[in-house]
Amino acid sequence: MESSLPSADFFGFEALLSAAEQAKLQDVRDFLAKDVAPYAADWWNRAEFPTDVLPKLAALNLSTPAQQGYSHLFSGMVIAELTRADTSLATFFMVHHDLFVEALHQFGSADQQDRLLQDAMDLRITGAFALTEPQHGSDVAGGMATTATRTGDTWVLNGAKRWIGNGTFCDYMLLWARDTTDGAVRGFILEATLPGVTRTVIGNKIALRTVQNADIVLDNVRVAEADRFAGINSFNDTKKLLQGSRILVGWQAVGQQLAAFDVARQYAVERHQFGKPLASFQLVQDQLVRMLGNATASMAMMAQVAQLQSAREGANMAQAALAKAHTSALMRDTVSMGRSILGGNGIVTDYGMAKIFADAEAIYTYEGSFEINSLIVGRAITGISAIL
Repeated sequence: MESSLPSADFFGFEALLSAAEQAKLQDVRDFLAKDVAPYAADWWNRAEFPTDVLPKLAALNLSTPAQQGYSHLFSGMVIAELTRADTSLATFFMVHHDLFVEALHQFGSADQQDRLLQDAMDLRITGAFALTEPQHGSDVAGGMATTATRTGDTWVLNGAKRWIGNGTFCDYMLLWARDTTDGAVRGFILEATLPGVTRTVIGNKIALRTVQNADIVLDNVRVAEADRFAGINSFNDTKKLLQGSRILVGWQAVGQQLAAFDVARQYAVERHQFGKPLASFQLVQDQLVRMLGNATASMAMMAQVAQLQSAREGANMAQAALAKAHTSALMRDTVSMGRSILGGNGIVTDYGMAKIFADAEAIYTYEGSFEINSLIVGRAITGISAIL
């Protein structure tokens, strides 16, 4: 493909970054091009997580970028670029850094931060976020069945969690449970190898196959009071973390569309049918333009969300929900057109698009399904809740 073809960042949003952030983003791209993109399909096919790549990822020093003084726009673009190369690695990054490490920043005691924060930022230890349960996903706020019972300076945890990313190999989890005394939701730093913790990989997935999602069972697991998150007192604290990660999933929807456009455009230019490139057919060009339009509109929405995050009042939950819902809906449309352009080659991972197409389904669902996020926005614009 000719190098003179324009970037998928058609409106030049990257120019809004500082010079230092643009240089750092190029470092991320160089790492992804060398150490991730050539191997991502094989990891996905084998459903194996590449732990050997973590030291190189850690060397980028990008744990919780906003905590290190980077802009929210840069933080989002990092997630988009990680997703563009491999959605699974981006999901690992978000679960570990933007949920577990961010929780240590926001809610950890001085002792907890001293013990864990630097090692977690440097990926010497890995974390997970254990919230969803076998029978409670969207309704976990009111229906959480995992319990925590205090006996002296120890808490006894019982219950089960499901879909826990990084759950099979993480060293620690931020685990959420309901206090049997007052019904409040508490957060705990759970060492994953404690007696009574059982972790089982969830198999047979058609999306994010590289991510090691786990079923977690807790049978009278004893956790010290010193490992209860000191700053977490209710489910509202959970919402603070989820709002930030929901916004980043919107950036994943951007990255997924950029990936689909990259693959589809290259294929359309290089693939010949009826004696000429696919890109010479009007219907193919129409699909490529619509893919680019969807990706650009999604990036514009997320760039504005980043501006709201940087403002004093910040972005609110409804704004985060609209961004995630709308960008993920556009993403579904974009990857569908990309798969169509590749024809039969669009359903095998050899050509890149099948993996992009499949992984999009996970993005569409996690961090609040399209339907739940739509109802959050609906409540905000009408004053009437259709959820409860």
